[in-house]
Amino acid sequence: MSTRRLRSEDYNDYSSTDVTPEGSPPDGMNGFAHPESYQRFGETNGTTWYQTLIHLLKGNIGTGLLGLPLAVKNAGILLGPLSLLVMGVVAVHCMGILVKCAHHFCNRFQKQFLDYGGAVMYGLEATPSACLRTHAIWGRRIVGLFLIITQLGFCCVYFVFLADNLKQVVSAANGTTNDCSPNRTVVMTPTMDSRLYMLSILPFVVLLTFIQNLKVLSIFSMLANVAMLGSLVVIYQYIVRDIPDPRNLPLAAAWKTYPLFFGTAIFAFEGIGVVLPLENKMKKPRQFPVILYVGMSIVTILYISLGVLGYLRFGADIQASITLNLPNCWLYQAVKLLFSFGIFFTYAVQFYVPAEIIIPPLVARVSERWGWLVNLLLRMALVCVTCVLAILIPRLDLVISLVGSISSSALALIFPPLLEIATYYSEGMHPLVIAKDIAISLFGFVGFVVGTYEALVELVAPAATVVNATTVLVQ
Repeated sequence: MSTRRLRSEDYNDYSSTDVTPEGSPPDGMNGFAHPESYQRFGETNGTTWYQTLIHLLKGNIGTGLLGLPLAVKNAGILLGPLSLLVMGVVAVHCMGILVKCAHHFCNRFQKQFLDYGGAVMYGLEATPSACLRTHAIWGRRIVGLFLIITQLGFCCVYFVFLADNLKQVVSAANGTTNDCSPNRTVVMTPTMDSRLYMLSILPFVVLLTFIQNLKVLSIFSMLANVAMLGSLVVIYQYIVRDIPDPRNLPLAAAWKTYPLFFGTAIFAFEGIGVVLPLENKMKKPRQFPVILYVGMSIVTILYISLGVLGYLRFGADIQASITLNLPNCWLYQAVKLLFSFGIFFTYAVQFYVPAEIIIPPLVARVSERWGWLVNLLLRMALVCVTCVLAILIPRLDLVISLVGSISSSALALIFPPLLEIATYYSEGMHPLVIAKDIAISLFGFVGFVVGTYEALVELVAPAATVVNATTVLVQ
C-alpha cells in the first residue's frame, strides 16, 4: 500500500480563512451538492465486506476484552454489565455519528473519503462561530494527537500483555502437566523480569509493522482471529464450570473504583480510530454501516458475557487479564500462547492508524530515493517508543485504565457528539438531539477527568502499600 493513498489531496491542511479546498462547490462552505450528484465509490482493489468485518473485530477484540472481568469487579456484578451495555450502545452510536458526518461532508464537497481529523475540521468550518472557523485546522491536529496517543497506547498495552503471559508460561513450564485441577499447586521457576521479555519480542514486532498493506494484514488478522476465537472457547468452557455462589459478590462496588471500570471499559471499545480508515479501503463502502452494527453487536455480547462470567468464576482473585487466572497445565498454557499470538498481530492493525498520520508527511520531506528507508526507520522508532513506555509502566490493569480514560474517552465519547452539533447545527437540529449530544460529551469528559485521576493515584498506591507493610514488619 502506498503511504500516499490514505493521505491524498483530501487531507491537505487548510483553513477557510486561507483557501477553499479543492473539489468544493463554487459557493464554498454554504453550498450543497445535489444528493444524486454524489456517489460513494470504493477502491477497485479494496477490501471486501468479510475482510472489513475481520479487521473491525480484530480492532476491537484484544486485551481490553480480557481485562473486563476485573472491570466488572470494579463496578459490581449488577452495575458492571449494565454499565457495559450502556457504554457499548453509546460507543457504537458515536461511531455511527462519525461515519454519518464524514459522509455528509464527502457529499457536500464531492470528496472521495475523509478521515476523522478531516471530518472534525470540516465540522468546525461549518459552525456559525467565526473563531472556530478561523482555527478549524486545530480540530484536525487535536484529533490526530489523540488518535496517536490512543493507538500507540493500545500498542503499549500489547507489549505488557505479551510480556506478562510469556513470563507466566515460562515460569510454570517445569511444573506444567496434563492435570488442570484449579487446586493443584505449581512451583513457579524464577525467570527474567517482564521488561526483559518486552525487549525480547521487540525485534519481531518491528518486523511485523513493516507490513503496510491492509489486504496482506487481513490474512494475519484472520489467523489471529482464529487463534483468539479458539482461546476464547477454551476460556469460556473453563469459567462456566464450578462457578461459586455469587451472593457474596457486591451488586455495586465502591464508587472510588468505578472510574477504573470506566477507563477499562472505554478502552475495550477501542475501534473508533480504525472505523473510517476501514471504510475508506472497502470495495463497496455502502455496506459498511451494516458491518459496523453487526460487528459491534458481536463485540458487545462478548464483552458483557466474558466480563460477568470471569468475575463470577474468580471473584476477588481476578487479575488484570483473565488468562493470568487460568491453571498452569498444558491446555491453558497453550491458550495463553494462542491469545498472545493473536494480540501480536493485532499490534499491526492498531499501529496502522498512527503510522499513517505521522509517517507520510515526514517521508514527503525527503527524496523518493530515501523515502522507503525513512519510512522503515520511523516505523522502527515508533515501535521502540511504545516498548519503552510499556517498560516504564508495566502494570497491565493501570495502563489499560489510563489509556482508556485519557484518550479513548475523548475519541469515542467526547468528539463525535460535538462533531454532530457542529455539522448540523446551522441546518437546524432538534433540541433533544442537541441535549443528547451534550450529555454524551459531558459523560465522556467526567470519565476522562475522574478516570485519569484515579488511575494515577492507583499507580502510586502500591509503593505506599509496600512501605507500610515493611514498616509493620520492622516494628
